[in-house]
Amino acid sequence: MAILPIRIIGDPVLRTPADPVTDFGPELERLVEDMLETMDDVDGAGLAAPQVGVGKRVFTYQIDGERGHIVNPVLSLSEDYQEDVVEGCLSIPGVAFPVRRRRATTAVGFDVHGNPLEINAEGMLARAFQHETDHLDGVLFVDRLEGDDRKAAQRAIRAIDYSSVVGQTVTKRAGHVGSAFGKGASSAAGTSFGGAGAPA
Repeated sequence: MAILPIRIIGDPVLRTPADPVTDFGPELERLVEDMLETMDDVDGAGLAAPQVGVGKRVFTYQIDGERGHIVNPVLSLSEDYQEDVVEGCLSIPGVAFPVRRRRATTAVGFDVHGNPLEINAEGMLARAFQHETDHLDGVLFVDRLEGDDRKAAQRAIRAIDYSSVVGQTVTKRAGHVGSAFGKGASSAAGTSFGGAGAPA
């Protein structure tokens, strides 16, 4: 297993819809293992494959003792909404805002071996599933903001010195990922969700 570098906003992979997984073999198993280890390393509650530079429809999660992954997820959403919760994202370091999400969802997909999965989720787990599936569609949580929050998020993103973030992260995690950061990717810890946000 390996800890993978996490891509940050500005990387085209984050804005490109991911392709469905068609090969359920050793390469996918290795990807999921590496994503789980990376998620643990940054104390994340979720991580989507595009965040580690892989344009495939798979994400990992760990919420309130529930831990796993879903390949080729399809979500069925409740019509009602949960209370807004502040979300952050490892791919947008230092930016966090309340996001409106559906109260519950049923996620249908596959495990790493191609076995069918169906998971009913509410609350924070449902929020994580929605956030991570957005990543697979090339959507970031800031795209779901409205009004003043959207403007404030855009200002915050413009104000971030990403070259500095990359440099600091390379230094901090060089022992973990080695020369992988030479490709210009970055990660930033500090948010509870490296995919989906958590209460501030």
